[in-house]
Amino acid sequence: MAPMKRPRLRDVQALSGYKLKITFINDQTFVVDKRESVFSKPGLAPLRDPEAFAKARIIPGEGWTVTWPDQDIQIGADTLWLDALEQSAMDENTRSFLAWRARHGLSLKDAANALGLTPRTISAYGTGSRQVPRTIVLACKGWEAEKRDES
Repeated sequence: MAPMKRPRLRDVQALSGYKLKITFINDQTFVVDKRESVFSKPGLAPLRDPEAFAKARIIPGEGWTVTWPDQDIQIGADTLWLDALEQSAMDENTRSFLAWRARHGLSLKDAANALGLTPRTISAYGTGSRQVPRTIVLACKGWEAEKRDES
């Protein structure tokens, strides 16, 4: 399976229950449940209509987003990649770590800076090639607490 420098989509299929079957250019296929996002994020509210959600597509030749043109809504391939990894993670620490990255929209570099780690380590945690220690999950929670206090 070929690695991706940046997540890029080759195919998307909307499934019932607000799920997307997504295939990336490296042939990895995931089913991503978007129900929580659709019902919790005001910007995605138009997708609560199952007929609207079913119109998900990728712009031919691009693959950087899943788009719903009628609603002018896009979800980036990088966000969907993190969602897919989080939802398919084998252990709670990895799920928590990936959810933290997705919640804050952190790139590898930004997450590495936030935790005092290297982007390579962050990538290894995200792909599951390295186990996420509980101390890293606690560091993520501490980082979030600091950000709340700064607000």
